[in-house]
Amino acid sequence: MKDQKLWMGFGIILLISIYFFWNPFQSEIKMLSTISVAILMVCFWIFEILPLPVTALLPLVIFPLTGIEEIQQTARHYADPIIFLFMGGFFIALAIEKWNLHRRIALNVLVWTGSQGNQILMGFMLASFLISMWLSNTATTMMMFPIATSVLTVIAKTNPDTDLKYFQISILLGIAYAANIGGLATIIGTPPNVAFVAYAREQLQVEISFFDWMKICFPIAILILALLYLLFTKVIFINGLQRQEKTMDFIRTERSLLGPWNPSEIRTLMVFVMAATLWIIREPLEIFLHLKIHDSMIGIAAGILLFIIPSGVKIKNKKPSETEDPQTDERLLHWSDTSKMSWGILLMFGGGLTLAKALENAGVIQQIGQFLSLHSPSSVFLSIVLITTISIFLSELLSNIAQVIVMAPVVGSLSLALNLNPLILGIPMTLAASCAGMLPMGTPPNAIVFSSGKIPMGQMLKAGFYLNLISIVTISFLAYLIIG
Repeated sequence: MKDQKLWMGFGIILLISIYFFWNPFQSEIKMLSTISVAILMVCFWIFEILPLPVTALLPLVIFPLTGIEEIQQTARHYADPIIFLFMGGFFIALAIEKWNLHRRIALNVLVWTGSQGNQILMGFMLASFLISMWLSNTATTMMMFPIATSVLTVIAKTNPDTDLKYFQISILLGIAYAANIGGLATIIGTPPNVAFVAYAREQLQVEISFFDWMKICFPIAILILALLYLLFTKVIFINGLQRQEKTMDFIRTERSLLGPWNPSEIRTLMVFVMAATLWIIREPLEIFLHLKIHDSMIGIAAGILLFIIPSGVKIKNKKPSETEDPQTDERLLHWSDTSKMSWGILLMFGGGLTLAKALENAGVIQQIGQFLSLHSPSSVFLSIVLITTISIFLSELLSNIAQVIVMAPVVGSLSLALNLNPLILGIPMTLAASCAGMLPMGTPPNAIVFSSGKIPMGQMLKAGFYLNLISIVTISFLAYLIIG
């Protein structure tokens, strides 16, 4: 608390100093006001002085008061179409979680991959990766973590004379890292992706469709996962575990306890598959139907369907005050389910877009881009490596969503100043922000598995450093090949 107050004071003093006494760029009053507010917001975001979404609301008050923008201009960024795409993704994720569909998918993947030690690790990593493409990495890890601890307990009982230390570490870190990596593959996989896509659309006039993102980022994500698996099984966490029939019996029992597929799971899966298919085939569908279809429309349409379609499960224990027929089917989603939704993330996107637009209108972004272009490497590939490296190590300490909101305008302006496709630096920066593996505070999945007390900090630092190197090389090389 003391540190937060110190940093709050520092941010406010810096704002006052720049605005009234120190004008580093000899800027006009509008540019100076915008720079001052940007510095204040960045300080508040980086040091989490206020809740991140609350900081995102500051432009709605400060911009109109200081003459940076009218309230109508400021407010419209909080309803950007990309925000509604993520909202639709949230609705789908809530339904998948509510009806336990993600657990069924995970257990089926574990049964499919096999019972040998490395196969069990592959099963956990693959399940975490696939689920995290559509659900948040935090929710994915929270669901996989208890399954993993149960499996590890069974293996320990059936292998009393075997040292399972490294195997245990590899399973827990494998879940966390795979959940982080899976989020790279789709726009809705993790908030930084949505933040960058929103920035690219609004500020760079570059439209990135759901399919465009997957074409670029799915190969990157799957290659990082494969290399991480090889690193764990062949280099740093080698295990000699043979077939674990009792472990597989446990996993099959857990799967059998779910019972047969029920109507709610089937209907939720149908909505999910429909949305994913439409996102992938949207562009040819537009041509065939002669209609303008946006990814956000598909996401919201899927969300609306979840509130319409009956689950097939009868409502129980209704309160006497409720007037609905107690025999009515429950819907796949009720509005009360959205209490679990991260509404604050949507506000953060709006605040980030508002700040970026104001900085662009004031000419700040152009000046930064020109300055960086004079001091950046002459090689495009080296520029990608530099941006990726900075982003991945920054994200060990900073919130990845706040980091991308702050860095996107800088990287975008640098790309334009160097006459590069803005995606060639922007996408690596964004992906790298979600790959932090060295420290527990790097991402929520890291913190969840570290809280088990079963992962020594030294092992996490070592494994995370290797993950960072793998991510830097893979992201830089494939981004250069695919985008460049």
